[in-house]
Amino acid sequence: MGNTSSTTPTEEIAAKPKPADQREYPRTGPSAPTECPMHTSNPDKTAPSTVTAKQVIPSECPMHASNVDKPKVESKPIPSDCPMHASNVDSNKENELDPTNMMPPANQRPSPGQPFLLNINRQTSTIPRGGEDHVGKNWQYPSEQMFWNAMLRKGWRWDKDALSQQDMSHIIRIHNTNNERAWDEIMMWEAFHPECEQPKLLKFGGRAKDYSPRARFRALMGNDLPFDRHDWIIDRNGKPVRYIIDYYDIGDENGYKTGEFVELDVRPAFDSFGAAFDRSRVAMLRKAAGVYQWWKGAPEEQALPPASSETS
Repeated sequence: MGNTSSTTPTEEIAAKPKPADQREYPRTGPSAPTECPMHTSNPDKTAPSTVTAKQVIPSECPMHASNVDKPKVESKPIPSDCPMHASNVDSNKENELDPTNMMPPANQRPSPGQPFLLNINRQTSTIPRGGEDHVGKNWQYPSEQMFWNAMLRKGWRWDKDALSQQDMSHIIRIHNTNNERAWDEIMMWEAFHPECEQPKLLKFGGRAKDYSPRARFRALMGNDLPFDRHDWIIDRNGKPVRYIIDYYDIGDENGYKTGEFVELDVRPAFDSFGAAFDRSRVAMLRKAAGVYQWWKGAPEEQALPPASSETS
């Protein structure tokens, strides 16, 4: 038998040519010619890439942040009559103190649980008020409602005492009377300074537990300490002068009914040589008045305000 080649069926199938649409072309081959538009050197480089970094807009571009008109918001002042004005917004004003009387703003509102309504009318005093903002005006006394609220701020509670609406009217009357008496005694001291035609009360403040040396000295002598103390600053032709007022309870039962149970000790504080000189003059005048009354055989009367040249 001659030489013959034997093939398997698998090899015969592989040897047959494939149709054109099923032919496999090599993945690599000659690159596109340079004149071809698809050559790597010819694509339009200005075309945007699918993945590009964030571009920076040049400053001369109309869309640059510096060239875009931003809406301008003009801040207009809020009129004073607007409820949102700073002077009308409640910024805890009840805790702010008036430096002229060391009191918060006038509060005429009834307190929570108040058992009865109180008068809100205020009486004008005979005491001229100092300061450029109060020319020609006198001090005003607190109303019954203001006085009630002030006592609550100091820790007093009405349920601990049997107070009536009429009692508050008496308290206000006693308070106002004592202030008028204090001013009258200050005017007696100011008689030593006729160059000032009209002294004015600039400001005042309570110092109930800050006893003066004079009050402590009197306590050593067997007298009671004052139940209250005020310091009044008056305007004497532009010069501030301080007065100390001690309030003593004389313990008179009839006085409790009439409201005349308070003794006042009014004198200028030892803040200057002039105040010390005034108190020395009063001490000598009182001594001379006592001797004169003794010589006349008449009972000694207190014609001048109390004073002492040794203590304040």
